[in-house]
Amino acid sequence: MLAVDDISLTVEKGEVVGFLGPNGAGKSTTMKILTGYLPATAGRACICGIDIAISPVEAKRRIGYLPEGAPLYGDMTPEAFLGFVAAMRGYDGRERKRRIAAVVDRMGLAEVLYQRIETLSKGFRRRVGIAQAILHDPEVLVLDEPTDGLDPNQKHEVRNLIREMGKDKAIIVSTHILEEVDAVCDRAIIIDRGRVVGEGTPDSLHARARDHNAVSVRIATADADTMSGLLRAVDGVHSVEARPIGGDQALVVAIPAGGVFIADGVGAAIRMSSVPVLEIRSEVGQLDEVFRTLTTSGSGQGRA
Repeated sequence: MLAVDDISLTVEKGEVVGFLGPNGAGKSTTMKILTGYLPATAGRACICGIDIAISPVEAKRRIGYLPEGAPLYGDMTPEAFLGFVAAMRGYDGRERKRRIAAVVDRMGLAEVLYQRIETLSKGFRRRVGIAQAILHDPEVLVLDEPTDGLDPNQKHEVRNLIREMGKDKAIIVSTHILEEVDAVCDRAIIIDRGRVVGEGTPDSLHARARDHNAVSVRIATADADTMSGLLRAVDGVHSVEARPIGGDQALVVAIPAGGVFIADGVGAAIRMSSVPVLEIRSEVGQLDEVFRTLTTSGSGQGRA
C-alpha cells in the first residue's frame, strides 16, 4: 500500500502553502520525506535545489521543521533545549546566545524559559517547537499541524507569526484545519489517499463550492413561498431552497448556475417586491464542502 503516490509540488520563496487532507491522507509522511526523516522509495525531494537524499546535511541546513505534536525533551527547560538545538546547528559563544535571545523574544518565551517543558501548557510547548525550527533563520519552513489543539488566542498568535515569516521564506503548513487556509495561506494543495486531488488559491477553492455567490435572504416564514418564487425568476439562478430557522423565520437561498454573480439581480427583484426582508447576504462558498467533495470521491473524480 502506498502512503504517498506520485505527489508533485513546488513552494516558492515568499509563499505560504497549505497542505491539506483528512487524517491518514499522507500529509505527515510527505513532510517527513521533504525533511529527510524518511527516505522516498521513488522520486526526489529538493530543498533550494539540493536533493535531500544526495546532500542531506546541506539541505537540512536550509530547513526549519516543526513535527506533528511538537515533540520535545520534557525534562529540559526551554533555555536548555534551545541551547542544545543551537549547539547541534553549530552555534557557540555569542552567536548561540544571540540566536536564542532572538527566538525567545519572538515567541514570547521569557516567562517560562526556566520551567521544565513537561510542565508547560500546550500553547507554550508549541511556541518552543516553533522557536527551535526558526532558530537558524532557515529559508524553508515545514510546519506540521502548527495550531492543532491551541486556543483561539494562541492560534491567532501563531498565524500572525506564520504570515510575517512567509514574506521572505518558503513555508509549507500541513493541516486538517480548513480555516488555516483563509487565515495564512497563499495557496492550498489537498491530498487524499496519498494523491493530490485539488490545488489553488483560497479564492479559487471557494469558487468550486456549490454555494459560491449564492444569496441568502432571511424573512418571515409566511413569506417564504413568495420570496422563493421571486428568486427563481432571477437570471442566473439555478435553484432556490427555503430553510426554516426557527422563531417564525426562514432562510431562502438562491443557488447560482455555475457560480455566476447573482446578487445584483436578487437585490433588484427584492426592491421591486413588497416582501419585508430581515437580512440579505452573498455567500463566498464553503471550503469544507469543497474538501468533502474532493476527499470522499471513491472513483477519483475531480482529482487534479
